[in-house]
Amino acid sequence: MVNLKFLDNINLVTSPWGQKFMAHAVLGPNYHLFARVKIKMEDIENIPKGEPVIFAMNHTDRFNYWPFQYKLWSTKDYPFTTVWVKGTYFNNKILGQLLKLCNTFPVPSKGYLIREQFKKTYQRTTTRDEYRMIKDVLDNKISLPDVLNSATREVRDLLSENWDRMSHAGASFLQYIENNYYAMMERVAQLSLGALFEKKLSIIIFPEGTRSVKLAEGRNGIAQLALHSEKAVIPVGCNGSERVYPGSSPIAKSGTITYRIGKPMTVHDDFKDFRIKEKFNLFSKESQQKYKQAFDAATQVIMRNIDLLLDDRYRVTT
Repeated sequence: MVNLKFLDNINLVTSPWGQKFMAHAVLGPNYHLFARVKIKMEDIENIPKGEPVIFAMNHTDRFNYWPFQYKLWSTKDYPFTTVWVKGTYFNNKILGQLLKLCNTFPVPSKGYLIREQFKKTYQRTTTRDEYRMIKDVLDNKISLPDVLNSATREVRDLLSENWDRMSHAGASFLQYIENNYYAMMERVAQLSLGALFEKKLSIIIFPEGTRSVKLAEGRNGIAQLALHSEKAVIPVGCNGSERVYPGSSPIAKSGTITYRIGKPMTVHDDFKDFRIKEKFNLFSKESQQKYKQAFDAATQVIMRNIDLLLDDRYRVTT
């Protein structure tokens, strides 16, 4: 399970040997010998050379950042990258270690923490209804009394004072999730800023937060990072990767992947109306409440720019 201790053990590096090994030993042979994978990078000149940036990419499949990383690496003109990855991928010890060696790190969600803590408490996964009930109460979409009348015993125990007796946490279950989430996101903020400014790494972020062939709604974490760091956001439209990586196998099939690279977006142009001149704590509850309107508006700009770089089958607007 991803927790604060796990995040504290993440060590990003400027020149990750794990990515180099993957490029030489896995991706190169896969793309050129065992399959015929053509990777097109349209308007690659929009990416500043030698400067860390934030890549905003649609997320069509499990592996659509691999060909992108491979192509950037093969040009030798751009910094290495790190990637925001779902916390669930790090639950598998072998996969988690591989992801760490490849210079990625997990970004947990409140939903991830709910599911993991439920499983830890009851030794089973939540049902869809159980998860939805807990998440909706946490998000203040429904009231606690409305849930307790129809909830399972486990959900009632979690959301009642029984949680304190089971966990000795000194807080309600909902408070526990909130507190842990923001404590972990503080570490994610440190890792992200350290990547951009200290390690000189670019960051690949999927604003949708989950896989979807058609572009889905974006979450505002990428906008928070852009407005805080004032680093350029480069929109990337990924087309065709889900056909090359159609399932859970990391072995690519023959095909063509086209990455269309948009022009950089910065606080001096596309985000100038949302620029926050005073310092704020990245990914904190307070900044999310205070600047949510700016974060959401900047996210919409990012998603519109990604949409323009996609083939019709991926686009929200055609």
